[in-house]
Amino acid sequence: MQIDLPVVWAAIIGLGVFIYVMLDGFDLGIGLLFPFFEGKGDRQVMLNTIAPVWDGNETFLVLGGAGLYGAFPVVYSTLLPANYLPLILMVVGLIFRGAAFELRGKATRTQHAWDLAFMGGSVLAGLCQGIVLGSLLQGIKIVDGRFAGAPFDWLSPFSLFCGIGVLATYATLGCGWLILKTDGELQRKMREVMRPLVGVLLGVMAIVSLWTVVGLPAVAFRWFGSGNLGWFLPVPVLVVACVWGVFRSLRLKHEATPFLLTLALCFLGYSGLLISIWPNIVPPSLTIWEASSSHSSQLFTLVGTVIVLPIILVYNFMQYRVFRGKVREGDAGYH
Repeated sequence: MQIDLPVVWAAIIGLGVFIYVMLDGFDLGIGLLFPFFEGKGDRQVMLNTIAPVWDGNETFLVLGGAGLYGAFPVVYSTLLPANYLPLILMVVGLIFRGAAFELRGKATRTQHAWDLAFMGGSVLAGLCQGIVLGSLLQGIKIVDGRFAGAPFDWLSPFSLFCGIGVLATYATLGCGWLILKTDGELQRKMREVMRPLVGVLLGVMAIVSLWTVVGLPAVAFRWFGSGNLGWFLPVPVLVVACVWGVFRSLRLKHEATPFLLTLALCFLGYSGLLISIWPNIVPPSLTIWEASSSHSSQLFTLVGTVIVLPIILVYNFMQYRVFRGKVREGDAGYH
């Protein structure tokens, strides 16, 4: 039996992207929450919760990019040229965030400037990721396997709204993470901030879903015209159930549940995205089979991935295990 390698690689890259959103999402979210907490002690605790793990979280962004290059090179001649500016700005934001994270702890007179760089880099990276997502969903003009649109096709009300939606998602993840990792007054403040954020997130998910169904006939057909609505319906139902669960867990002062349910919301939103575009890797017309490299190339890179990916997963699991537990003001920071 021959393995359908494009499907295998689509699953690997899809997994890598989701793990990146799940992990790097909450530490980008902490940068988004920084403006609401001006106390030096609060900000230091917030940073200390992600100090041991933030750079490891970005490993999966590299995995996704390298996997695309090796398994789906046509994506590089379509998706990337269509989004050069937001992708470059995303990298700039990640660089500023990383540099600010390392230099802030060693600065004295310029610490406030590095706080601004940390906040600005987090906002820029999250916003640009959402814009690229919106550009992908609304479709990219392709002729003969190459991008044939205008340089600013990515700039649309829909893509900008998706950018705002990603910021809301990351901020909610950041709140959930800090409820899990902190206690006392900071934890109480995070519960207060998370309540409206979850409501905003639900609203954003509803608007994006309605926008795609109304504006994109292919997506509307996939959900309502293909006869598979019964299989897809659990996704929105579970979204509402998770939001209710978050509000309930915040009221009952649970510590891990808000974060876990927010991760579930991200998974459900990601599932809805995959349902909407499958089997296209670049909507509206480029499928995973049309975009794939040769069978031998995909097989060669798959061998390396099978060896390296478990190591990455074990490493990430161990870093969270080693640095588990609460982080409090006055604790020695990780450097």
